[in-house]
Amino acid sequence: QVQLVESGGGLVQAGGSLRLSCATSGRTFSSYAMGWFRQAPGKEREFVAAINWSGASTYYADSVKGRFTISRDNAKNTVYLQMNSLKPEDTAVYYCAAATRRFINSNYYRGVSYDYWGQGTQVTVSS
Repeated sequence: QVQLVESGGGLVQAGGSLRLSCATSGRTFSSYAMGWFRQAPGKEREFVAAINWSGASTYYADSVKGRFTISRDNAKNTVYLQMNSLKPEDTAVYYCAAATRRFINSNYYRGVSYDYWGQGTQVTVSS
């Protein structure tokens, strides 16, 4: 069983920065594609960013492109989400997820493409 634990959430002012971390168990972490999703109250979960097994390929939702950066350190079994220029609309619970299978037809943005999920960490951006 793969375990994912997010950390780094909190309260920040608009325009500020925050870095989320997702610690992942399992000796096959380096073979997993990883993603970040978020969910605000009353809204559906939405894709934020994804990264392939090596870190060479990254993908971003249009709403965060240019502001957020996903990265990974396979030696530490950890994936990160650096969030800059935060906006109030970024407020949500952020979840990391691991995909043990290859993406088909660029389905990195679909939650069903991921097999394991963390418990989430709250990010609140004040105006």
